Amino acid sequence: MSDVTIKRVTDKRGLESFIQLHYDLYRGNPYDAPNLHSDEVQTLSPFIKNRNAAFEFCDVEYYLAYKDGQVVGRVAAIINRRYNEQWQRPAVRFGWLDLVNDIEVLQALLTAVEDYGRRNGMKEVIGPLGFTDMDPEGMLTYGFEELGTMATEYNYPYYPELMAQMEGYEKDNDYVEYKLYVPKEGMPEKFMKISEMVMKRYNLQIKKLTKQDIFGPAQYGQKVFDVINSTFGHLYGYSTMSQAQIDQYIQMYFKVLDLNMITLIEDHSLEDHPVVGVGITLPSLTKALQKCRNGRLWPFGWWHILRALKFHKTDVVDCLLIGVLPEYRSKGANALLFYDLIPIYQKHGFLWGETHVEMETNGKVQSQWSYLEHELHKRRRCYKKAL
Repeated sequence: MSDVTIKRVTDKRGLESFIQLHYDLYRGNPYDAPNLHSDEVQTLSPFIKNRNAAFEFCDVEYYLAYKDGQVVGRVAAIINRRYNEQWQRPAVRFGWLDLVNDIEVLQALLTAVEDYGRRNGMKEVIGPLGFTDMDPEGMLTYGFEELGTMATEYNYPYYPELMAQMEGYEKDNDYVEYKLYVPKEGMPEKFMKISEMVMKRYNLQIKKLTKQDIFGPAQYGQKVFDVINSTFGHLYGYSTMSQAQIDQYIQMYFKVLDLNMITLIEDHSLEDHPVVGVGITLPSLTKALQKCRNGRLWPFGWWHILRALKFHKTDVVDCLLIGVLPEYRSKGANALLFYDLIPIYQKHGFLWGETHVEMETNGKVQSQWSYLEHELHKRRRCYKKAL
């Protein structure tokens, strides 16, 4: 009989224990990118005033696993009603999974998720997934000695080993991530030729943003997320962002990002010059986040974040969101993004870039890296189980 006890999180104290477990479990790990505590509260807490807009269409329960009086695991059980309706898939998601190396802990945590799903009429379990596609997705299965990113979750090698022992769980989807090496000097010739041809033939133009563009009457912040919804809407795990989510993300991200590292593509052959491509990149914050004890900005964490974000004191750039409308991909519009960004990376001394997760079957997205020296250096998996 298992001596693991599962308790549902019902108050702020319980949620604090839920958040704290990751910091305790990964303290000193050289690859993990621990989230800021304030960001975790913003994402996870149903108790705060300006809570995550995803709670509009997501139901969630959090569980903690205890053994010998100690917290040894955590998991979130999430029902994204918007996703389930969009994809006609009555599924409960498991996310924010962390645990010690103990199969009984994993069994107890996922049983809690399964039971929650059954009580609410769900027919399967899928994950690891967050509330939406803007949260970390997939369990790391390859690349355990590669630097993590703030957009993904790092996990120890024993996580997939334990998952392999879970009866009924099988692969649902695999993701890949690439390391893109920044050219030491100059622009790759193919990038230059394609970009100049695309600009001339299709009248596609590069657009750099200002704060006024984003928050003023032009509403470029809205346009960016409209493109993201259109670009990623057909992908695994994606649920269309609500207006409340878009408004929240505009306020959260565009006020702190270096706008010079964001590139848009506009179609100037059309009268209203619509945005057809988006490239949102930022200096890697991983090393800075590792210096924020328990994810706190005080007393000195804020300085490390500032050095990375504003002064680019890092060798790595994170390609957070790269998206081009489907009808413009065949025109080579993707090349324009890096035609603009590569010189900026070179100026700041970045050595390589980190792609966001890409479905392993998405050959069209992966083909855009063919003009750069690149390396597939991480894999992630989402699992499923019928209920």
